[in-house]
Amino acid sequence: MRILAYLAKRLVFVIPQLLGIVLVSFLLVKSIPGDPAVLMLGPTATPSAIAALREQLGLDQPLYMQFLIYVRNLLHGDLGTSWQTTRPVLEDLLQRFPATLELVTFSLLLAILVGVTLGVYAARNPRGWVARVSDLYGLSAGALPDFWFALVLIFVFYTVLGWAPAPLGRIDMIVIPPIPVTGILTIDALLAGDPEAFWSACSHLALPVLTLGLLNAGPILKITQSTMETMLESDFSRYEVLCGVPQNLVVRHALRNALPSIVTIISVLYGFLIGGAVLVEIVFSWGGAGQYAVQGVLNSDIYPVLGFVLFSAIFSLIVYIAVDLVYFLLDPRISN
Repeated sequence: MRILAYLAKRLVFVIPQLLGIVLVSFLLVKSIPGDPAVLMLGPTATPSAIAALREQLGLDQPLYMQFLIYVRNLLHGDLGTSWQTTRPVLEDLLQRFPATLELVTFSLLLAILVGVTLGVYAARNPRGWVARVSDLYGLSAGALPDFWFALVLIFVFYTVLGWAPAPLGRIDMIVIPPIPVTGILTIDALLAGDPEAFWSACSHLALPVLTLGLLNAGPILKITQSTMETMLESDFSRYEVLCGVPQNLVVRHALRNALPSIVTIISVLYGFLIGGAVLVEIVFSWGGAGQYAVQGVLNSDIYPVLGFVLFSAIFSLIVYIAVDLVYFLLDPRISN
C-alpha cells in the first residue's frame, strides 16, 4: 500500500508534464521553415490547390487553434497522418518504435556492464592502471561524436575485416524476418524458434550497440567511480575494514549504498538514448522511430515529429516512475 500511495503521488504530475511537452514541441515544430501543403502538392501546384489543401489540413487557422485541434485529436487517439507514408502516425510509430527500443536497451546494458565494472575497479585502487585507463576512456567517450565512431566501426569491422554485415537494416535481406509479436527482432526470433533470424538480428545489432554502448558508458563510469570512492572512504566502510570484513564484501556494501546515484544516471541515459540514437539509426539504416522523425523534420511532415516526441516523453516518464519505485525499494525513507 505504501508503494501504491507513493506511485499515485508521482502519477498526478504525468498529465501536466505531457501537456507541457506537447505544447513546447508543437511550437518548435511549427517554427520549422517550409509549407507542408507546397511539399505535398509539388512545385507545379496552383495557388488555389495549395489554399484548398491548407484549409483541409487546418493550416489556415491561428496557431492556438491548430494546437487545440491537435490536442483534441490526441484525446481521441489520433496522432495525425504522415503525408510521406500516407499512413496514420500511430501505426508507423508502433511499427518503428520497437526497433529503437531494442537498439537503446541493448546499448544501455552494454554501457552499464562497462561503466559499472570499470568504475568499481577504478575506485578500489584509485592509483592503479585500471583507474588511469578509466580516466582516459571516460574523457574519450565524452568527446567522440557517435556518428563518427559508427563510421569508424563500419570501416574497420565491415570494410576491412569483413566480420560485420552490411549496415543496411536490422536483418539480412536473404533471411525471412520472424512473425512480429513484440516488434523486437531478437525476441521475436526466439519466440518463433528461428535461430537463423536470431543470429542475423544479433549480427546487425553488434555495431550500433557497440557505438552507443561504449560512448555512453563514460558517464556511468564517472558517477560509479566518484560515488564508490566516497563510499569506500566513509566511516562505515572504514569500520568494516577495521573489523576484518573481507574486501569484496566491503566493496559490495559500498556499491549498495552508491546505487541511487548510479540508477539516476542510468535512467537519464535511457531517456537520452531514445533521441540520441537518431544519427546512429541513420548511419546503419536502422528504420527506427528516430530515423522516421528526422525524415519528418526534413520534409516539414510535422505529425511524425510530434508523435515521436510524444512517444519519447511517455517512455521517459515511465522510466522515471520506475526509477522512483527503485529508489523506494532501495531506501523506503524517501517516501516520507
